[in-house]
Amino acid sequence: MPYKMVVLDLDDTLLRDDLTISSRTRDTLLKAQKQGVIVVLASGRPTGAMRRYAEELELARHGGWILSFNGAVITECATGGIIFEQSLSPELVHEIHDLAASHGANILSYVDNTIVTPKADEWTAVEHRLTGMEVVEVADFKGAICGPTVKAIVLHEPSRLREVADKIRPEVEGRISMAISKPFFLEFTDNGIDKRHSLARLLAHLGIDPLHVVAIGDGQNDAGMIRFAGLGISMENGAAEVRAIADHVTASNMKDGVALAVERFVLGAG
Repeated sequence: MPYKMVVLDLDDTLLRDDLTISSRTRDTLLKAQKQGVIVVLASGRPTGAMRRYAEELELARHGGWILSFNGAVITECATGGIIFEQSLSPELVHEIHDLAASHGANILSYVDNTIVTPKADEWTAVEHRLTGMEVVEVADFKGAICGPTVKAIVLHEPSRLREVADKIRPEVEGRISMAISKPFFLEFTDNGIDKRHSLARLLAHLGIDPLHVVAIGDGQNDAGMIRFAGLGISMENGAAEVRAIADHVTASNMKDGVALAVERFVLGAG
């Protein structure tokens, strides 16, 4: 089947562990775009933390898109225009804060291009490394979140985060979307917001059938788009539940897994 679009998670998928794109992967994606394939970056990261990768892959030149904040914002690279955005109300972020605190977990969100948190710790430092955004420790987190925000993240030790997620889920189900993106990140967006639903919105906007889409990812927050796409691919380093539902498992992010998948299924290199 001819695929018209490739949708890529960033961390632990497109990016190597040093947060760079390998030359083979970059060249493969440029080749695919020159053949008319649309490349979409889909990540939990803020939009600004994804732009440099979009620029490196020349997405603006080739009609590419960014799905940021786990799909809460859809941005056209060529124009910078936003065709969709949906935020959490401050009241919902305050509720998430209280739930996190009740289970001994930390929280962060975003205000004016900064990361705000009640306590800067090793996990907020990871978000700083991924996004390049300044971490600001605030004594009154609820007071700092006084307007809508696209995402909040609850942070805890990997050994405890799934337990915390299981306890919080019944409290928010049907009102707030939540997914584990990394072993220490439990991400919250407005109800109905995730990569799968935003991908569906983008495809409807472009008039592309999901059957003509390849989606590649590694984390729980990628599972929906992997199921939804005509061809869903997990990285070898992906979570066990993601590998289990994927149509194909490619090599790891450190072994050009994205390039291998695109070469085989999109460019027809075998």
